[in-house]
Amino acid sequence: MKIHRRTFLKSVAAISGSQWLGASVPPGESIAKTSVLAAKLEKILNTPVLDLSQIAEPVIVESIELLLYDRTYLIKTRSKAGVEVVTVPNALRMRELYPMFTKRIAPFFIGKDMRFLEEHLTELYRNSSNYKFQGLALWVPVAAAENAMIELLAHTAQTPLANFFGGQHQHDIAVYYASGNRGNTPEAEIEHLQNLVEDSGVLAIKFRLGARMSRNRDDPPGRTEALIPLVREVFGDTMTLYADANSSYDVQEGIRIGRMMEDHGYGFYEEPCPFDNIWETKAVADALNIPVAGGEQEFSLRRFRWAIENQGLDIVQPDLHYGGGLIRATKVARMAAAAGLTVVPHMSGGGLGYVDVVHYASFTPNIGPFMEFKGNTDIPIECDSSSLRCENGIVRAPNGIGWGVKIDPDYIKAAEIVSKIS
Repeated sequence: MKIHRRTFLKSVAAISGSQWLGASVPPGESIAKTSVLAAKLEKILNTPVLDLSQIAEPVIVESIELLLYDRTYLIKTRSKAGVEVVTVPNALRMRELYPMFTKRIAPFFIGKDMRFLEEHLTELYRNSSNYKFQGLALWVPVAAAENAMIELLAHTAQTPLANFFGGQHQHDIAVYYASGNRGNTPEAEIEHLQNLVEDSGVLAIKFRLGARMSRNRDDPPGRTEALIPLVREVFGDTMTLYADANSSYDVQEGIRIGRMMEDHGYGFYEEPCPFDNIWETKAVADALNIPVAGGEQEFSLRRFRWAIENQGLDIVQPDLHYGGGLIRATKVARMAAAAGLTVVPHMSGGGLGYVDVVHYASFTPNIGPFMEFKGNTDIPIECDSSSLRCENGIVRAPNGIGWGVKIDPDYIKAAEIVSKIS
């Protein structure tokens, strides 16, 4: 007898996730008023992520500089002990949001001890009513600052950043290539996918369905229905196939498209309904056996908790920049683990985003089988422990100090100073 995946997940959720939870129930709640899973998720939300026990002395932030080279922003952070690091924030979004970073985020960290980074991030959220900017406007600059502070801590301790998150569980990260196309014919998209993966060795690909936030339209009409079987026919049974609807459908149409994907053995179905309508997404997920993925545009840990607790998603996709950084994304992953779910982070391209993804995959136990890879950066970097290239479908996660990459000093010197805060 075939067991419906929803029944299976309920049984998994009842026994998994104990790694992140002690026996206690959140204060003021009784077992009679909360499920075991709800208690686990609450515990995870309130448990610190970083293990900074190896850092005995204060790490006080002395200065933060925002630099710009061409269209790429860099962040140079220095401690009072003289440790200096340079990190790369989200390349695209910082062009629009850097004033938030320079006016509201960076000044908050000056003079603070980064051994208490998570406490500072909690206070930053409420400081000067920053929470009113909830969304990309807040979380992209916060992620930029968090990445810089983690790098500062790692170089102070002379340790790989993964050690702050429980250590690397795997070094070689299998990746998939994704097409961002819409508006072309099915035949043109097949040719594009073939060119995209040529000589890469990848065993998974993703393409786009629907017409993005379109209320059931296709772009052009009939493209989706033609592509779903055609991609399977061309790439064969050995290729794992994913497809992303980018909020194109209501529940009825989302289910119809999902069943077509089930008929052709697809691996997951991403964001079928409007991204902020987590209830419609759950309705689609409940009706289908194909795993439903989502979360790239979710900014609330509580809404992630709801989706995980109520089986509104099967594959959870926090964005490592849009969602506020590695710490919040790790809380999402640990909540997902408690419910027996996997995590496949969204990659908001540009800069060194692909390095962030392989790091996160390396230390997250419940990571999915393939991570998105959008190609290498044009930022001149060196990495002693990885080529950072897709080789036979694999990208090796760096294991050097901090992020494990070094930006060309001449590149940094050539960048102009946008702001210096000290």
